Amino acid sequence: MEGRAGGRGSARFAVLLALVTLIGAGIISVVTSRGSGEPAAATPTPASTTTTTAAAAPVSIAVATTTAPTATSTTTTTTTTTTIPQPRLLEIVAVPDNASISINTSDGLGITSEGVLSEMVVGPVELAIEAEGYQAHRETLEADADTELMVWLDRPGQLLHKIAQWSTAGAPKQVAFTPDNQEIWVTLLSGAGFQVFDRNGGLIAAVELPEAGSVEVIFNRAGTRGYVSQMETASVYEIDVATREVLRKLDTGGVWTKVMALSPDEATLWASNWVSNNVSEIDLATGEVRRKLSTVTTPRGLYVTPNGARLYVAGFEHGEIEVFDLATGDSEVIYHSGGAMRHLVGDPATGLMYASDMARHHVLVVDTATDEVAVLADVDRVPNTIDLSPDGKVLYVSNRGRNNPETYYKPGPEWGTVVVIDTATGNYLDAIIGGNQTTGLDVSPDGTMLAYSDFLDDRVTVYEIPPYEDLLAGDGGRWEAHLAEIPK
Repeated sequence: MEGRAGGRGSARFAVLLALVTLIGAGIISVVTSRGSGEPAAATPTPASTTTTTAAAAPVSIAVATTTAPTATSTTTTTTTTTTIPQPRLLEIVAVPDNASISINTSDGLGITSEGVLSEMVVGPVELAIEAEGYQAHRETLEADADTELMVWLDRPGQLLHKIAQWSTAGAPKQVAFTPDNQEIWVTLLSGAGFQVFDRNGGLIAAVELPEAGSVEVIFNRAGTRGYVSQMETASVYEIDVATREVLRKLDTGGVWTKVMALSPDEATLWASNWVSNNVSEIDLATGEVRRKLSTVTTPRGLYVTPNGARLYVAGFEHGEIEVFDLATGDSEVIYHSGGAMRHLVGDPATGLMYASDMARHHVLVVDTATDEVAVLADVDRVPNTIDLSPDGKVLYVSNRGRNNPETYYKPGPEWGTVVVIDTATGNYLDAIIGGNQTTGLDVSPDGTMLAYSDFLDDRVTVYEIPPYEDLLAGDGGRWEAHLAEIPK
């Protein structure tokens, strides 16, 4: 590879070749160990599909020397052991693909490559990745095992750090972390069901559902059951999370089932029915629909209060927020914007609920104790899914961008985005430029990761979330800068 300093790599392998020759001649012996006397492999292990693999043991060279006997002594043999680290395969891919990748080792080996680097190295490595218009990335790699890295450079001022991105099957609608933070489930509107990935994008399972794709997914608190809605069949599938097996199909009795919510005791599931203008209340013990609550036109988002007494419904066509008394079934419209209310999320600790209005391009905050409604912040065009950090301090909003004039199934004139908002003040903390139709969004239960889907790119992206104090001190991150980048 171009950029190797002084032919050091060739010299290294020449030394190893000489050692092998001496071993073959019986001049020196090789002593290796791996645990309880198991011999170590003589060649480097192949690159793994994860970041690191288990390290092979270093090679110990035992050199025996013999002292000639004297008149008063017997023959004496002295053994000196020298440990030689094995070379390791280092593979790095950088985004953007024109980024300069440089490594320097402790013995002076220096290599520079563009976009992709694959090299055998020994010992610690200083890594630097740079590209014009991006923040530089630097770290020290111990290189004690074969290592594969995918590194995304962030834009200047970006506070959230991109850590993974991968392709999905058709039209990823929603993304959701499992309660143990280990898996990301992706519903597929135009696919055959849903997909399950690890946090690095490794495909764990592709689960097919009868008849059609899927819309939304939620989990019980223990993470043992998942509930996946299917719009066209007006049904909800109960899934065993551990095995990904379909346990049963719950018919909602409505038309075009979308969003779901569980009661605090997890004995009841509510599902909104877009076309039949009602919400199905399902008894999970029996699987039967207990009743249907007639709602405003095109109900979508749902939120149940922590005491299980009230159910909030987002009306899409006319922009209402409707609240039901679940004991009586009576309801009241507490807000009417004329917009397109889409998604609801609440903070049990504060009693505050948040709503995204796709037509008015802002997010609302509702005090569920008084049902007072106020605008929290203006966001980018066509806000979709919203989610809170576990402590309720930060609200994340996916924004689809302006629709294509023909249909939203075609890319529009703007990139999708994710906006990060301080719930205490409504101030902007950061912003991310997404792809075509940034739609689904979820924050991991431990609050360390953000995942979102680009609906028309068949893609999921994951960002690492810094502590709240870092977001607060970041002067808005990329909020102002990203505004100039939204138009295509």
